[in-house]
Amino acid sequence: MAGAVGFIGLGNMGQPMALNLSKHGFPLVVHDIDPAKVEPLRARGATVVESPTGVAAAADRTISMVETTTQAESVIAGERGIIHAARPGHIVISMSTIDPLAARRLAAALAARGVAMLDAPVSGGTERAKSGELSIIAGGDAATFEACRDLFKAMGTKIFHVGGLGQGLAMKLVNNMLVQVNMVAVAEALVLGVKAGLDPKTIYEVVRVSTGTSSAFERGAARMLARDFSPGGTVDISFKDQELETAFAKQLGAPLLLANVSQQIYQMARAAGLGKQDGTAIIQVLERLANVKVGG
Repeated sequence: MAGAVGFIGLGNMGQPMALNLSKHGFPLVVHDIDPAKVEPLRARGATVVESPTGVAAAADRTISMVETTTQAESVIAGERGIIHAARPGHIVISMSTIDPLAARRLAAALAARGVAMLDAPVSGGTERAKSGELSIIAGGDAATFEACRDLFKAMGTKIFHVGGLGQGLAMKLVNNMLVQVNMVAVAEALVLGVKAGLDPKTIYEVVRVSTGTSSAFERGAARMLARDFSPGGTVDISFKDQELETAFAKQLGAPLLLANVSQQIYQMARAAGLGKQDGTAIIQVLERLANVKVGG
């Protein structure tokens, strides 16, 4: 299937990203461990195969959009991984948020077989994945990046090449750290304000036009007030990202105080059974501790 694009991992982010590729006319070969996830792509004419190896055998470029570093290692270099069927000249685009150092190890294993790799994590959440307005932050060889720009333009509107292999992930972790630390601060601020007797809607209206506002506040406070904890980026994913951030900082010898502290709020939320809810669900932990409820 010359010219086909492989896509592995059709979850909350991957499925709308793959659908946008299909809408832009790219012939797709897809795989997901959940058979139900492939059906919207099959309905649009995508070829469905049973393994990452099968994807790589039928495609020239393969996107991996799984959740964890372990899953990425399995998809790319595992027993039924891309590495066993990708021909020399194939390009693997790892768009998951994973360990940058693990990504470099995977790239080295692929390079030994003549296969190129980019790390190209995304930012924007499920809404921008659906609208095709993601930010795509890529690391790797410049020529390889240019060879995939057409795919990136079908999925995103802000496309960055930030350096060598692994630098896209490093940049993504910097961004995510700011969001996750900020989200904990948003939750704490709302709980504090309500405990002080302020109306939560008034808090939102004042802060969003004042110096305390941020992207995390705009999105997060609105969802917290609406009690909308339906999964976008989940508590589990936020915890996973902070684990990546703190481990990466340790390997680099960089101090990281707030990410380590705020990660424990996500861990408390997971322990309370909120792991599959949206990251904004962390406010429920703080509400219980303060004996107040924000919004609703």
